Amino acid sequence: MLIALAQINPTVGDIDGNCKKICASIESARAKSADLVLFPELCVPGYPPRDLLLRKEFVQRNVNCVETIAAACKDIIAVVGFASPNNDAAGKELYNAAAICQDGRVLATYRKRLLPTYDVFDESRYFAPGDASTPLTVTVSGKPVRLGVTICEDLWNDEPYINRKLYGADPIADLAQQGVDLIVNISASPFTMGKQRVREDLFARQVAEHGIPLALVNQVGGNDELIFDGASAFFDTKGKCLLRCESFVEDLKFVDTDNPPTEAPIQLPTDIDAVHRALVLGTRDYVCKCGFSDVVIGLSGGIDSAVTAAIAVEAVGKDHVHGVAMPSRISSDHSVDDARQLSMNLGIDHRVISINDIHLASEKTLAGDFAGTTVGVAEENIQARARGGILMALSNKFGWLLLTTGNKSELAVGYCTLYGDMCGGLAVISDVPKMMVYALANFINESAGMAIIPQNTIDKVPSAELRENQTDQDSLPPYETLDAILQKYVEQDMDITEIVQAGFDRELVVDVARKVDRNEYKRKQAATGLKVTSRAFGTGRRMPIAAKYAY
Repeated sequence: MLIALAQINPTVGDIDGNCKKICASIESARAKSADLVLFPELCVPGYPPRDLLLRKEFVQRNVNCVETIAAACKDIIAVVGFASPNNDAAGKELYNAAAICQDGRVLATYRKRLLPTYDVFDESRYFAPGDASTPLTVTVSGKPVRLGVTICEDLWNDEPYINRKLYGADPIADLAQQGVDLIVNISASPFTMGKQRVREDLFARQVAEHGIPLALVNQVGGNDELIFDGASAFFDTKGKCLLRCESFVEDLKFVDTDNPPTEAPIQLPTDIDAVHRALVLGTRDYVCKCGFSDVVIGLSGGIDSAVTAAIAVEAVGKDHVHGVAMPSRISSDHSVDDARQLSMNLGIDHRVISINDIHLASEKTLAGDFAGTTVGVAEENIQARARGGILMALSNKFGWLLLTTGNKSELAVGYCTLYGDMCGGLAVISDVPKMMVYALANFINESAGMAIIPQNTIDKVPSAELRENQTDQDSLPPYETLDAILQKYVEQDMDITEIVQAGFDRELVVDVARKVDRNEYKRKQAATGLKVTSRAFGTGRRMPIAAKYAY
């Protein structure tokens, strides 16, 4: 049997566009004489469709699309993810389903059994769980083939791996007991750093345990904060990966089960390479799927804005990136120079708009009300808000999407200004810790074979430059230490005692934890951020704001 893995990039809500993309892939697979072509989970409505699923007209259009796709299935079988109505009187109104199409019709519909409700997933909000895993017999070249169809999470119930049994059912074991020739899994599995290898290790274990080959297709592309890496694959009965699709790009690859490939599959990217590719893809898709062509970025001469600008150029092209330096009387000469050099290296539009007049006018306007008080953060943030206002004005005037440049470390502890540097439509590196920002900068330069990001930007001490001789470490611990604490507190949900036992000073840990908790209100107002770690500040982390928790 010749299997085609159609790793496509659907757009949420664009049912007609997704339908055309799916039908085009079916035709391409048929042209190569494929017997079976697989598409990602919920690829018809796009994943994740979220509350669009509450609209009956939307669901019906998605059903109509499946009928169109089925009609295109002549001399080929297609497995396509869609939202299937639940006609029973009880339970949620929809199923997360797979349509198995052949000979111009839908032969059968499989309903996803394991519905994740952790991290960014909330599938029980919309879907009823399927109640059975039943093999489907299809005819391929005149011979019967028993397919075991599964959807994403159905393959993630591996108790030895996750140390806890999350579900009462095991769809893979059920299919294996009934006897199948091939397990098919259609997925929309979001990227996080390191997950590609985890995913393959998990699947390989289960395949080897049951001795049944697995064909996996995973969605690729960015939809809001989620980025999907693709890396679709085929595993033999021993759990060995024989074929792998490219990561972070659309791909259509074929595997012949009678004559499996002998050459080594495409390698998975390294962690830092994968994060870089993910950010580029997530930025490109957010910009394009939201209908923008150009982006604007405030360039401070620092590492964060430099990395954001470099990613933006790779995402949308240098002619569509506009960099704006906005010096004040406090700004250093090297910051202005580094911003200019970065723009020259990237070949982007570079503008210098001084905020001196706005800064002075704001101070004069507030002088009476501020009289007799100590100069502090309020005065510093006037500059950040002046810059935010200028960037938003350019965004409004020219229709450019403003990219914010704050990193995860700053966002975690509130080292950012509401309605200032937090202004914007997409927070490109808001899930990238500070030390990883440096790693990305070095990776970008090494990949280019030149210092795209000026070496001085990488080497100099980080500073917000909102007061004379200011450095980040005036207010924060060294970023190596801060990132290590944040990784344990935010991503691993470790408590104070556990982090202290890991070798950190208790007073410091408590201070960092309090900063994280105190600044939840800021993050609730932050721009959508691209998720690349296991726990981002977004839909997957739901913390209260008006709360009090004693350490």
